[in-house]
Amino acid sequence: MKHTALKVFHPLAFAFILLSQSGLAFADHIAAASVPASDLMQPADLAANLKSASSSKPLILQVGFRTLYVQAHIPDSEYVGAASDAAGLDQLRARVANLAKDTAIVIYCGCCPWSHCPNIGAAYKALHALGFTQVKVLYIADNFGDNWVDKGYPVAKGP
Repeated sequence: MKHTALKVFHPLAFAFILLSQSGLAFADHIAAASVPASDLMQPADLAANLKSASSSKPLILQVGFRTLYVQAHIPDSEYVGAASDAAGLDQLRARVANLAKDTAIVIYCGCCPWSHCPNIGAAYKALHALGFTQVKVLYIADNFGDNWVDKGYPVAKGP
């Protein structure tokens, strides 16, 4: 099985992260399902964009957990912090502070199944509250390992 360690680690990491969060963080949880379908991007579409020499490249921001980003992430994506907490949202806001509001931005997490993601909804809402108009969310149905890495899409490792 490819990426066995990554697949085993995901549920354990997610459980640890959930248990370590304060109750306050969950009170403000915004479901990933709150992202309109028109703003979702399929992994195959982003992979094709990255492969194409003629396509303009969006700013790709990982809004999940650092441990998972270090294990594997989309090449040229940037880690901006877990959007499930205030510090992560502050990092996201700081990263985009000087960008034009029509900058093409793709955010992704991939920590867990879409329906349980604690990061995507908050990051999406924060970017829209700042006035960004070209925000897409990479739809990762299960986790980054299954829906990106195992599909053979490009991967980088490390910080």
